[in-house]
Amino acid sequence: MKYLTELNSLLPLLGHRNWILVVDKAYPLQSSKGISYLNSGEDLNKVLKEVLNALEAAPHVRPIIYLDKELEFMDDELCEGVSDFKTTLQRICSNYTLKQIPHEDIFRRLDEAARLFNVVVIKTESQIPYTSVFIELDCGYWSEEKEKTLRNKIVL
Repeated sequence: MKYLTELNSLLPLLGHRNWILVVDKAYPLQSSKGISYLNSGEDLNKVLKEVLNALEAAPHVRPIIYLDKELEFMDDELCEGVSDFKTTLQRICSNYTLKQIPHEDIFRRLDEAARLFNVVVIKTESQIPYTSVFIELDCGYWSEEKEKTLRNKIVL
């Protein structure tokens, strides 16, 4: 699993505001300098599980997981296999809050992030639309609550 070796070598360098994407086969090759690609050749849910395991072992970051809002409305009538995919995805991500936002909004966020920060895209063999998982990295040793408390103490 060459992609996992490459991800593990990058992970110590990644931090707050970096992104890791686990994407379907049709995800586009973007031209932004801050985006790098790894090809897994594997199933999306398998890769996602491995990525989340790697992130769990990295104390300096914690994942914020985004899904396409469109996935919520997908069913087997529209695309065979999507129900099984969603069931497995929910099991893999059961310890996380999943944020669902429209596909185009995620692309806007990624475009903005890639101007200043690195985005690692791991392509998979999934051929089910709207199944890409977008992981924004946050600081693993500093919470949102602590940040708010700090900001409230600062008098500008």
